[in-house]
Order: sequence, then structure tokens, then C-alpha cells
Amino acid sequence: MVRDISCQEVASMMETSIPFTLVDVRESWELDICSIDGALHIPLGDIARRFQEIDADKPVMLLCHHGVRSRHAAMFLAAHGLTDIFNISGGIEKWALEIAPEMPRYD
Repeated sequence: MVRDISCQEVASMMETSIPFTLVDVRESWELDICSIDGALHIPLGDIARRFQEIDADKPVMLLCHHGVRSRHAAMFLAAHGLTDIFNISGGIEKWALEIAPEMPRYD
């Protein structure tokens, strides 16, 4: 089952050192503009062949630009047996607005 999680909730988890895996499914050129330190980069187009790189023993938080691609990745992971899957609502765009206003944004 895929659940939504807010940027605020993820940021709070980062501050308290709650273990989870952050997976960024955006393209490399998008990461060149902005990214969150420590995220595992697996572009959505590669998720089918690389999803075994994700530590399924921890909750998995998925991130993209606005939350659409990450939802697709989350649904794929859930269909392939991962159980603790979260889609970060609003993606890195909302992260930049709410958590890191100094972060560059793009269209």
C-alpha cells in the first residue's frame, strides 16, 4: 500500500534520525539543479531494473518534482512486494517552498 507523506513529516524524520530510504526518481539533469543530500537516485525509467538496490527493511520515501512520477514508482514497488512505501506529496517543488527556500526551483 502506498501512503502519502508531507515534506514537513520527512524533514522531521531527518532531524530525529528515524531510519528510512529516500529515493529520488527524477532525471539526472533535475538533480543538477537541486537535490536532497543522502537520496538514492534511481530515475523512474530505471526503477524496474534497479529497485533491488532499495533497502526494503526501512520505510521508503519517494520523491520527484511534483509527486506524480514518485507515485508511479511507489505503486511499482508496492506491486513488487515492498510494504512500507510513501510518496512525498508535492515533491521537491514543495520541499523548496516549505523546507528549503534557498533551494533552486525549476519548471
